[in-house]
Amino acid sequence: MVTLDLRHVASPAVRDLLHLVNHPDFDRAQQQIEQLGGCTEPVRLTGRTTTVDTTTGEVLRSYSSAEEPTGSLLTACGNRRSSRCPACSRLYAADTYHLIRVGLSGGKTVPDTVRTHPRVFATLTAPSFGPVHNRPDARPCRCGTRHEPTDPLLGTPLNPATYDYAGAVLFNAHAGALWARFTTYLRRELAARLDLTQKAARAVMRVSFAKVAEYQKRGLVHFHAVIRLDGPDGSTQPPPACATVTVLTDAIRAAAPRARVSVTSDTVGERELGWGQQLDVREIAAFGTDAEFSDQAVAAYVAKYATKSADASGTLDRALFCRPCQGRGVTLLPHGTPLPCTACDGTGKARPLPRLAVARHVRQMIRTCWELGRLPEFADLKLWKWAHMLGFRGHFSTKSRSYSVTLGALRDARRAWRTEQARTHAGLPEPDPSTTLVVGHWDYLGSGYSPGAALLAAAVWHRKEQERQFTAEGGS
Repeated sequence: MVTLDLRHVASPAVRDLLHLVNHPDFDRAQQQIEQLGGCTEPVRLTGRTTTVDTTTGEVLRSYSSAEEPTGSLLTACGNRRSSRCPACSRLYAADTYHLIRVGLSGGKTVPDTVRTHPRVFATLTAPSFGPVHNRPDARPCRCGTRHEPTDPLLGTPLNPATYDYAGAVLFNAHAGALWARFTTYLRRELAARLDLTQKAARAVMRVSFAKVAEYQKRGLVHFHAVIRLDGPDGSTQPPPACATVTVLTDAIRAAAPRARVSVTSDTVGERELGWGQQLDVREIAAFGTDAEFSDQAVAAYVAKYATKSADASGTLDRALFCRPCQGRGVTLLPHGTPLPCTACDGTGKARPLPRLAVARHVRQMIRTCWELGRLPEFADLKLWKWAHMLGFRGHFSTKSRSYSVTLGALRDARRAWRTEQARTHAGLPEPDPSTTLVVGHWDYLGSGYSPGAALLAAAVWHRKEQERQFTAEGGS
């Protein structure tokens, strides 16, 4: 009988996998990876937790990461970017779908009557910073070519030498501030149309919203938003009868042009940034209708873009440098220890940009972030930190306080369900929260799998994808 020792011929990942499979506690290691659902970059933690009976001082349960085969506890990374972690991105999209859907048709803590409130789906776009290659409906592009949908030229400037890259980057950097000013003017426009003072309008009506940011092909963000009118206490109350969808639509169209942000710099001059002329506002129909913008369709649409990021426009999904110092040469850690900057040579002179596998237009926007980020007047924008996002530094999905449930509440409910399932499976008694205390201490160890564990995680993700496809095709 001939025995082949694969350790001498297999790749390091396979050798590590063989070592993991032969571990006495492999079943537990596999269980941890299964529970992560195919997460590609899990967080590794070390520490322990103890459950104590406060009346007797008895230790009811204890857990230590030292008991794990790998010496650490694995938790999902939770990254929303599909290019970084498809598994966590899918879960984030599902949570976002429920968050949006609940705010449109009720459920959880939101009453079903919310579906009768006036609500619209609005898209606010960026202005033009120079002509770009596009696909007009009935005529060729300005360059004389009819571009295919996948043409890489789409969205790039016709004349890069005259394109306003500084304005484009500054718009991305101020997009969050523009949205905040838009909501302020929206409330004022609503009050004016209802012939009320702003104070009186706040007493009878509230504007609730949820929005996501999407990158256009030209590298500029625009916002998709669900905007709803409620009573003063939020989703539990209807707005006044005079606050109709028509009034809300007119107010949005009047508020968008008024939202402006002024920027002054000796280098780029005086700029006044605002939204583009393309503004789309459509009423959201009730669930179950055949309308294009039903609450279900809108929730699915918003959830789709909540997991996309700048990588969808051909740029990067992670920072170029971890700790830019804005020209000071060092970065101070929280405890005051100086750390050499990773973005400059230690004297404040910027390091050259690394070679990036991105389109020329995207690279120029990143370079513009790099150049503007060195100017003192733009230090607060942290353009070095957000160069990989082409200057955009806001959250990709946000909502007002009273729109619906929070992502945190959805995650807490899922965590509580999993904890209860684990307790029931282990046959443990249900803890009394009034007499038990959980004490824990955890430290961050790192992220990612060992090479062998990464192969197992990939297999888990592939299997779960096959199960989803089978279910989607009507399998049972």
